[in-house]
Amino acid sequence: MEDFPEPTSKALSRRDVIKGVIAAGSVSSAGYLFRASSVHAQVSAPGSVERLLTLNVNGQQRRVDVMKQETLATTLRYKLGLTGTKLGCDRSECGACTVLIDDVPHYSCSVLTHTVRGKKILTIEGLAAADGTLHPVQQGVLDEQGFQCAFCMSGYIMATVGFLKVNPQPTRAELAHGISGNLCRCQDYDKILTAMLRGADLLRTPKGTSVSGVTHARRA
Repeated sequence: MEDFPEPTSKALSRRDVIKGVIAAGSVSSAGYLFRASSVHAQVSAPGSVERLLTLNVNGQQRRVDVMKQETLATTLRYKLGLTGTKLGCDRSECGACTVLIDDVPHYSCSVLTHTVRGKKILTIEGLAAADGTLHPVQQGVLDEQGFQCAFCMSGYIMATVGFLKVNPQPTRAELAHGISGNLCRCQDYDKILTAMLRGADLLRTPKGTSVSGVTHARRA
C-alpha cells in the first residue's frame, strides 16, 4: 500500500495571530467605510432606528455611527472624542455627564443618542469663545479654585450655565438648589458654590468693570 506523506504542521506564533487579526480588521473596516454611499440610498424599515446620524454638537454638524441603544454620553466620549463629558455613575445620579440640549441641562448617560437629532447639543468643549476666551463660569472656577479632583467639574459648569439661562441672578440658596442634581465625591460643595456664583457675577458684569475688587477685563 502506498504511503502518503503526513501533512506538515506549522505552529502559529503570537505574531502570526496578531497579524491575522489586524488584517481581518482592516478588511471589515474598509467594507464599512465604503458602504456609506449605499446606506444613504436605503430606506429605513418602519420602526427601525437609523444608525448613521448627523448631530449638532457645539455648533458643528457631526456625522456618527450610532447603535440604537447607545447613550449620548457614549457617543460624545467614544465616537466624537469629547471626553470633557465624564461618566461617573452611568445611572443619572452624579451629574458628571451633564450637557445642554437646547439650552436645558440633561444627564447624557440617560439620553439615547438617536433622540437628539435636530437638537443643539453643547458640551464643556463648546463653552469657550473661538479666540480661546473662557466662558464666565469657567473663569469663575479658575478665579476661586473651586474643585479638588475636578472630575465632577464639567458637569457642574454645564448645569450652572443652564441654570443661569433661566435665573441669571440667583442667591446662593437658589443656585445650590438649581444644581443639586450634581454630586461631588470630594464633598467640596462650599467652594463649588462660591466658584459658580463668581461665574454668575462675571456673566452679568460688563467688560472693564470690577467684581469684588478684581477688574473684569474679559475680552468681547
